[in-house]
Amino acid sequence: MDRTDLDPQVAALLSDPATYGTGVTVTRLDTHASVVFLAGDRALKVKRPVRYSYLDYSTLARREAACRAELAVNAPFSAAIYRRVVPIVRTSDGTLRLGGSGEVVEWAVEMHRFDESKTLDRLADAGELPDGLVHQLAEVVAAGHARMPEVDAGAWYDALASYADDDRATFKAHPELFAALDAARLADATDAALARAQALILDRGRRGLVRHCHGDLHLGNVALVDGRPLPFDAIEFDPLIASGDVLYELAYLLMDLIARGRRRSATELLNQYLFATGRDDDLDALKALPLFVSMRAQIRAKVNAARRALVQGDAAAAAGADAVRYFRLACVAIAPPPPRLVVVAGLSGTGKSSVARAIAGRLAPLPGALVERSDVERKRLCGVALTDRLPAAAYTPALTAEVYRRLAARAGRALRAGHSVVVDAVFARAEERADVAALAAACGVTASCVWLEAPLEVRLARVAGRRLDASDADTAVVAMQENLATGPIDWPKIGADGPLEAVVARAAAAIGV
Repeated sequence: MDRTDLDPQVAALLSDPATYGTGVTVTRLDTHASVVFLAGDRALKVKRPVRYSYLDYSTLARREAACRAELAVNAPFSAAIYRRVVPIVRTSDGTLRLGGSGEVVEWAVEMHRFDESKTLDRLADAGELPDGLVHQLAEVVAAGHARMPEVDAGAWYDALASYADDDRATFKAHPELFAALDAARLADATDAALARAQALILDRGRRGLVRHCHGDLHLGNVALVDGRPLPFDAIEFDPLIASGDVLYELAYLLMDLIARGRRRSATELLNQYLFATGRDDDLDALKALPLFVSMRAQIRAKVNAARRALVQGDAAAAAGADAVRYFRLACVAIAPPPPRLVVVAGLSGTGKSSVARAIAGRLAPLPGALVERSDVERKRLCGVALTDRLPAAAYTPALTAEVYRRLAARAGRALRAGHSVVVDAVFARAEERADVAALAAACGVTASCVWLEAPLEVRLARVAGRRLDASDADTAVVAMQENLATGPIDWPKIGADGPLEAVVARAAAAIGV
């Protein structure tokens, strides 16, 4: 159907500034399934009377149900955006009015209008996606998932397999975009990964981790509202399409960031999400992440291939280029190299955490490595917030040994799931360093370790300038560490007293990434 399928009287009413009060300009936005009218601080979204293979808005009753479903499915993520479902009525004199009593001729979802320039896709492309915002996004998504209902994992797994079949058919139908050999290899790798992941997905379903989620959680569907990232436009027309393993949903955001050249942000998002949920079970599920990221990219490749056939000129060329770009990302994601164990060690104030996070974004599989930080694990063990300061009793040799044991256990789970790990800790004792080699051997992976060094005055200045950090180390701790008996350290020593970029480059060269 074309743009004129909305009732002309309804369109005229919602296009009229007088409908919303004085001094507003109305902007109309059209999609294949809806029309949105932006006016002042309000947005009115009306469903088109259309029917497609995957949605049916063909009757007034169906459109009302869809509006109410949209309000319900978006509430867990963005209640601050979605206000109400409002009728458009015909009054006794035959005119139309927004709300009130009368014959209902149409339904609309009323939303709080946000700044369209503040969606996260635009912020990412502009380089305006700081770590703090990425961390907020992880927490919002984790909290939203916790509120969503559980669904049948078997039905969703079958749907996932059907998506893979559909992707395969699309790639085969477009040899001008997707090389036949590459498409066949991708299809075979996807089938194998699906088979390997089946038992895991069904088990996660039993654990309540396959849920009715947002369903379309890419960066363009997250807006910055009052300084907080809020997902919007969740799928309401098909619960199965909106369902999935919570990590499959997260994988859409991860893939979107990677595709936009923001791999480090994607790594931050993954790590903060895992911290926000606090589920150790998710470490085992990392074995399915290459499949999830690849399938998200495959679907975007398929969609862009289909879009290319519907547009012309530059738009068609851009759609084709995007299809190829996503296809290549899918091929890379589905076949990661073996995982690696990396250790970034050194005394307090040497910049371990900054270097570890930077290195993590360079390791496979996509988006990057799990970061295990001793300061964070100690706070988790003691049951306090990251920025709460712990007493001296939390730093006894016995408790410190337990922290290192837990770091090794979590790292081992991730490594056995095929995911690389960066461990960020002091490793002052020879026994702690020896345990790294034992962990790597037990997991069948390569260990690459570096020891960061910086002059005392540099370390003192760094810890004095810390704010809202998980580390409890202060200048007194730094001074005390000068007398630590570390014994011989045979790990490569990296000078850490220069600019962070230079330190990261030296550490990366020593590690080989």
